[in-house]
Amino acid sequence: MKRPKIYLDTSVISHLHQLDVPDKMNDTHALWEDIKQGLYDVYISEVALDEISENDEQKRVILLEYLAEIEYALIPVDDEIRAYANKIVDEGILTAKRYDDCLHIGCAVINQCHMILSWNFKHMVRVKTLNGVRSINAMLGYHGIDIFPPSMIIER
Repeated sequence: MKRPKIYLDTSVISHLHQLDVPDKMNDTHALWEDIKQGLYDVYISEVALDEISENDEQKRVILLEYLAEIEYALIPVDDEIRAYANKIVDEGILTAKRYDDCLHIGCAVINQCHMILSWNFKHMVRVKTLNGVRSINAMLGYHGIDIFPPSMIIER
């Protein structure tokens, strides 16, 4: 059986060391253990690495150490991903101010991930976003995708 392909946005990686929200941090650690056990093929984009680099040095080092614990495919942003992200903005699903979120979605869709994992309930993990992405995918011939918080898929 093929392992599900999951895309991790920056919020998931960041919550590995997010002391002010212990429940989300604990769920993220549980996900990390599932990943280390080989339950998923993991995809992360250069957008996430760029966003991680914006943290203070201490947190950046901690997050990069966590990333070193797992195997993942690194997705570079290319013209197809940018075009998809622009379509999200053009369709009014997310605004240009949330362009990095659009790039995360584009990276996952173009690379045929089964799901995007995110703790970003304000912009990503929303019915409006999911329905809009599904509509774009149907219009452009891309496969379906789900957007979940990590707590939805962890094996307990």
